[in-house]
Amino acid sequence: MSRFLSSKFAALEPYTPGEQPKTQVLTKLNTNESPFPPMPEVIEAVSKAAELLQLYPDPDCTELRKVIARVYDVDTDEIICSNGSDETLYFAFMAYCDSGKPAVFPQLTYGFYPVFADITGISFREIPLKEDFSIDPADYYDAEGTIFIANPNAPTGVPLSRAQIEDILKHNPDNVVVIDEAYVDFGTESAVPLVKKYDNLLVIQTYSKARSMAGMRLGYGIGSKEIISDLNALRFSTNPYNIDRLAIAAGIASLENDEVNKAHCRTVMETREYTVRELKAFGFEMTDSTANFIFVRHPEVRGDVLFHKLRERGVIIRHWDKPELIDYNRITIGSKEQMDILLKEVREVLKEESK
Repeated sequence: MSRFLSSKFAALEPYTPGEQPKTQVLTKLNTNESPFPPMPEVIEAVSKAAELLQLYPDPDCTELRKVIARVYDVDTDEIICSNGSDETLYFAFMAYCDSGKPAVFPQLTYGFYPVFADITGISFREIPLKEDFSIDPADYYDAEGTIFIANPNAPTGVPLSRAQIEDILKHNPDNVVVIDEAYVDFGTESAVPLVKKYDNLLVIQTYSKARSMAGMRLGYGIGSKEIISDLNALRFSTNPYNIDRLAIAAGIASLENDEVNKAHCRTVMETREYTVRELKAFGFEMTDSTANFIFVRHPEVRGDVLFHKLRERGVIIRHWDKPELIDYNRITIGSKEQMDILLKEVREVLKEESK
């Protein structure tokens, strides 16, 4: 860091994104991307939009919000579009957390939450997960702060039901509840239908996972008109042209052909169940994930050992050095072919370690 950096950021610990290898030789199962390329309609829409790159994009994302509104049966003024779902999350930290309203989130969850809290200078309270890595809704009753919950949670993949989310909302009438649904499309109930009933709910989703557009950086939030107005005030005060015209075009084309995305999600879920069965046959233990990844451990092989041994064999998964996670790895569900490569190399590692 330079000597010019503000002292308020001197102790900041930045979020560490998953490795993006510079070679495509690796079987990449570490950052929860889709195994499917974007559909031809998306490529065509992006190509056409590129013809007008000399012009600024629509700062209101009017046509994109119309499509999102139709898909989720909400009003257009109940939607904000953002540069990835992380931008909406950041706006929510700025808008609803301060010295008297800390952020409240699970102790083991998406690593950006404490980073957002630190960079916005607000305090936060972390609530431990239960022994089975699940979230107990009762732990969030009368939270006295703004609640952030990834559902299903990351990196565990364990979900809350819509009824459990509503239970948290009922017990926090004066607190905003943010439900981060980055992985909701792989078997979890969305909380979006609750938006009409609770004015303190903000649901955030992304195109990165289920819609094969991690490289495009496009997300959106759905909440009451008042909450969306709050977030837009911050957006227009920082970056009103936050969504480029290529992303707008891609987002519209993707949702207009959303049945393709849903079919891809079903395939990922089928591949997930196949991988779970095979890994359990190898002696692995895991949470009941409803995400496009699984969270696994083997009772006889440390998680960091498995991670490094697979890396040597050209398979990259995600590992954390935190003491409570040392035995676990998160494995993205890729194509069937990718998972067969994983299973083959895991089998070899286990044979080697058993000797």
